[in-house]
Amino acid sequence: MNKENKNAARVEEPIVRITRARAKAFGISGEVAGPSKPVVKQGQKRALRANSKTGVSDENKASVVSTIGLQHKRRAVLKDVSNSNVDWIDASQVQAAKQARRGPGKNVKVASNSSVSEDFPIAQDDIKTMLAEELSKIRVAEPQEKLEVKEEPVTLSMRHALRQHGGADVMLTVQHSIKSAELQMPQKKEENVIGERLGSSNDLHIVDIDANLKDPLACSLYAPDIYSNIQLTEIERRPSSNYMESLQQDISSSMRGVLIDWLVEVSEEYKLVPDTLYLTVNLIDRFLSHNLVPKQRLQLLGVTCMLIASKYEEIVAPRVEEFCLITDNTYSREEVLDMESEVLNFLHFQLSVPTTKTFLRRFVQAAQASYKAPCVELEFLANYLAELTIVEYGFLKFLPSVIAASAVFLARWTLNQSDHPWTPTLEHYTSYKTSQLQTSVIALEDLQLNTKGCCLNAIREKYRHQKFKCVATLTSKQKVGSLF
Repeated sequence: MNKENKNAARVEEPIVRITRARAKAFGISGEVAGPSKPVVKQGQKRALRANSKTGVSDENKASVVSTIGLQHKRRAVLKDVSNSNVDWIDASQVQAAKQARRGPGKNVKVASNSSVSEDFPIAQDDIKTMLAEELSKIRVAEPQEKLEVKEEPVTLSMRHALRQHGGADVMLTVQHSIKSAELQMPQKKEENVIGERLGSSNDLHIVDIDANLKDPLACSLYAPDIYSNIQLTEIERRPSSNYMESLQQDISSSMRGVLIDWLVEVSEEYKLVPDTLYLTVNLIDRFLSHNLVPKQRLQLLGVTCMLIASKYEEIVAPRVEEFCLITDNTYSREEVLDMESEVLNFLHFQLSVPTTKTFLRRFVQAAQASYKAPCVELEFLANYLAELTIVEYGFLKFLPSVIAASAVFLARWTLNQSDHPWTPTLEHYTSYKTSQLQTSVIALEDLQLNTKGCCLNAIREKYRHQKFKCVATLTSKQKVGSLF
């Protein structure tokens, strides 16, 4: 059979898809055999005709056909890979370009003009470059953006490119970088909140005492709101300032002073914290503000209130029997427990009360904000002056925050008379101006100098010890009234 008859026989044979093994065998033998002729599309037939016009042999034709068939198969696996050097743009623009190449009313895929193996590395390089640019934009914009993490950082064009090129590992890298950036945002956000809270007050050289964000016990972010809230609470739960004159008939202010002076010694005997002593005095005054108490039960009220305060403030509170013993067994255990029930029921168990000590901690911190090292003497002296006021009935007319601010004012003046004791930082955090503290500071100075000759010396003796730096012996050479 001659060559023309062979070709005619091939044309009449059924069209069957060629396999890689057959194509390889055809390439070696140089002859296309039998029932394995590949499917040839319109564009591919044109290429075969062009090759036949230039004198290409039949063996080369079979090689070309098999190569085109394999190339078409690889495109089917990779789906929609573009064959041109396209910059990665928006998906809608890519779709429009495809439609333009198809022509109106056509829905046919455009044949590739170049090798897929040459196109794929170029696309991967474009993706990496684009991802680097997107990540750099995200990192630069971090301090200015809010902490809202959705899917916006990965643009539509990025998703389109990654979906086409199987870049799942690259997508995970992008998401990991974004999440790690998110974890750094809360601390920057907290710093911005603190800066906004101070606002224009920075022009007054106000030191931010809540800048320590690393210490969770400091509650730096919430401290201003906490102290704003307790300043309202101190007004709601303050005792009456004239209950001795308006209600009590059998006791006097001097008897109250003797009771509290004795309770100071009891607190020292059992080594109670200062908060227990302040809360004890607050409970006594709140109960006396609305209940008539005879003088025989005044000491019972005192030890009962200290028992309640110890249970609230102390880690290990003294037992009921110990409080009975400290009164030389004047009162029995049952009497103490009955009085405890009466006090708690009257107060409706509202024991969370801001005292002078509560405000004093924050005001001392503000007073030392400009110091390079903490001044222990300032802290001890402010605590000494504040404790002097709990014995004096006349200081009930002042709020605990006012007494704490006055104690810091007078302590700074006692230790250093070269500068004005009230700084913009103290005015900012105490919410009191110098003029608002004039009455309380002058009254506290008279108490410090003991101008009335009070014989109740438990607090004075306590702060004359070396462990408190003997601050009870310190006085100022110049009167504080000259500052007003």
